[in-house]
Amino acid sequence: MPKLTVVNRAGEESTIDVADGLTVMEAIRDNGFDELLALCGGCCSCATCHVHVDPSFKDKLNPMSEDEDDLLESSDHRDENSRLGCQIPFTDDLDGLKVTIAQED
Repeated sequence: MPKLTVVNRAGEESTIDVADGLTVMEAIRDNGFDELLALCGGCCSCATCHVHVDPSFKDKLNPMSEDEDDLLESSDHRDENSRLGCQIPFTDDLDGLKVTIAQED
């Protein structure tokens, strides 16, 4: 099963198994990371699943949509590696991906 490493806001790393068909947001939420609110449930309408993606995986991700880009613009913590976890389908190609949960705005 592919693995995802999640760094919480305190800097603590955890590696979790990700079931087939989940997004990064769903995998994080389903594994008890309370810091990732995911208020809209994955509809790309709230930006509460903001994560910073390891730069070495950036080229393996689907391109960012205009909606995702607009939502991330509202974050004070956006950087060049920012993405919404709900917009990253977790595939076998992403095995070993590391994401950091963004600070709250």
